[in-house]
Amino acid sequence: MSNPDPNAAAVLEELGAQRVPHDLWSSISASQPPKQIVGNRIILPLTEAALAQKHGVTPPRAIIFFGPPGTGKTHFVRAIAGVLQWWYVEASPSDLAAEGSDRLGANLKRLMIRTRALDELVLFVDEFEELAGSRDQASRADKSITNEFLKQVPLWKREEGRRLLVCATNYIRQLDAALLRPGRFDCVIPVGGLDDHSRRSIFESYLARTNRGEVDVERIVSQIPHYTPADIEYLFQKVTQAAFEREYRAGQDYRLDTAIFEQTIPEVRGSLSEEIIAEFEEDCARFTRH
Repeated sequence: MSNPDPNAAAVLEELGAQRVPHDLWSSISASQPPKQIVGNRIILPLTEAALAQKHGVTPPRAIIFFGPPGTGKTHFVRAIAGVLQWWYVEASPSDLAAEGSDRLGANLKRLMIRTRALDELVLFVDEFEELAGSRDQASRADKSITNEFLKQVPLWKREEGRRLLVCATNYIRQLDAALLRPGRFDCVIPVGGLDDHSRRSIFESYLARTNRGEVDVERIVSQIPHYTPADIEYLFQKVTQAAFEREYRAGQDYRLDTAIFEQTIPEVRGSLSEEIIAEFEEDCARFTRH
């Protein structure tokens, strides 16, 4: 990562820019959607720019991630910044409205202007539907915010430099249709829909960091079909805390086993449901583009 000039450094500091560890990318299971898509369509053209140019491949400048809450959208964006070793800046509607909701549109414009002058930057905008909702039933103020985003994305993409805009939403159906048509965003990528293999890989990655004993992984994974990556992480937080307390009280080694997981699973409600999964699959068929 190159060192920014003094003016850029001041902007990065004000925006709370972070450096993300490079190995965050490797923490994502290869079987977890959409790692292969992100790797081939986004990271490779940006890291192998000369080869991409040789074959007429245009690296993406603006992408959308969509999927149910807790499926790892933010983690993916941070991992992209880490593997590229670019600065990471995160913004949300609440950040932009901190000075009052009437300032949201102006702050959005200011953010986009300032960040498109920077180099080697990943700008992550979360809760995208709050800034770019459909104008069909929107108030005048909300329409103006969406219109501002519609103007800013092409300007971001035309500006020279190495940067990536990533917007994430849990509710892609609420976005304005003009943002989802080809031309503004280069890719629209689903994040979610874990299958048993992906869920098992994530479970085993957490299990490897624990003081484990005999754990029937297949049995446990079969009991958590509606878990997201965030749910699995929370399950391990509860299980490892319980193991820690048991060893402290007993004064002897305590190893995780199948029983402690089965005792804890009822306390961790899965974020997904059959209805959410069905809706996500419909959204994948309708909106995915990469």
